[in-house]
Amino acid sequence: MASNKKLLVLPGDGIGPEVVNEVLRLIDWMAKKRSVSFDIQEGKVGGAAYDADGTPLTDETMADAVHADAVLFGAVGGPQYDDLPFELKPERGLLRLRKEMDLFANLRPAMVFDAMADNSSLKRDLVAGLDIMILRELTGGIYFAEPRGIEDLPDGTRKGFDTNLYTTPEIERIGRVAFDLARKRESRVTSVEKANVMMSGVLWRETMTKLHAAEGGDIQLNHMYADNCAMQLVREPKQFDVIVTDNLFGDILSDCAAMLTGSLGMLPSASLGAEDPTTGRRHSLYEPVHGSAPDIAGKGMANPIAELLSFSMLLRYSFDMAEDADLIEAAIQKVLGSGLRTSDIMQDGMARVSTGVMMDSILQALNKMTS
Repeated sequence: MASNKKLLVLPGDGIGPEVVNEVLRLIDWMAKKRSVSFDIQEGKVGGAAYDADGTPLTDETMADAVHADAVLFGAVGGPQYDDLPFELKPERGLLRLRKEMDLFANLRPAMVFDAMADNSSLKRDLVAGLDIMILRELTGGIYFAEPRGIEDLPDGTRKGFDTNLYTTPEIERIGRVAFDLARKRESRVTSVEKANVMMSGVLWRETMTKLHAAEGGDIQLNHMYADNCAMQLVREPKQFDVIVTDNLFGDILSDCAAMLTGSLGMLPSASLGAEDPTTGRRHSLYEPVHGSAPDIAGKGMANPIAELLSFSMLLRYSFDMAEDADLIEAAIQKVLGSGLRTSDIMQDGMARVSTGVMMDSILQALNKMTS
């Protein structure tokens, strides 16, 4: 049995506990079939934490996340929490994790499995074989910078304002991650901003250009405005390899790219911190893109694949277990190729299955592949 790896599991709200439970089944399978052991600790986050402790994330759970080798996250939120004060909303728990763990690099792959090419809203030839990595800066920019707020004006009206602020070091470190990712892919990076109208965009482009000249000679770097990038993602998505951009544009563009694949239920993400120069360890959090989906929670309809692929990314980036990650992805490909679908990815002529049956089938595929 391989040495234990400390994993903090935060199921959260809605379908979060359902899809996380399927990953725990996979972890049990790995212990029996791959001799891989994880030291698992479970905690509460989001609405579940608010219900239990009156806060979307306790200090104790925050400390556990900092000391874990990796965090596997489900989802947070639900309509029952809509009227909570801003600082107590479930999403604030996730934002605190990102900020205090300094998870500045958000990796969101947009991949189209062969069996899913017809599920996209775009034509098959535009998306078949698609493999894009969107790298979003996650701890700076308009979601965190000050000043921000809502103020009453003398004439009785109000104004709301946010600040999109970036420093050179923040841009450089996300740029380095982009170059490192590209070196393992097709060595192409598209840096996205709005340098034509935003001063933060001007600094972003200038900094990326200088970084490329100093450290990225083996990388092809292109610059693109964010609005054009959105258009190009639906016009000719295969032109991209790695897209690197700020927090706001990354939020928007990654959701746009997600729908090229046909379903948010299929897409994982990884949020990484800086590498410790001594130990090589980095803080990390892995989560599906789909959110808590409260309308289907508890109905056995959730698609577990995004959470499974998030766990696959966890194996790849936190534990250097690429072989196991490849195995999981191949099993998912095989099951999708057999025609099984959860409701969110259902197609004519396919067989609709529940969350549990989809996972049963993936485990069966893994058994056959490793027997």
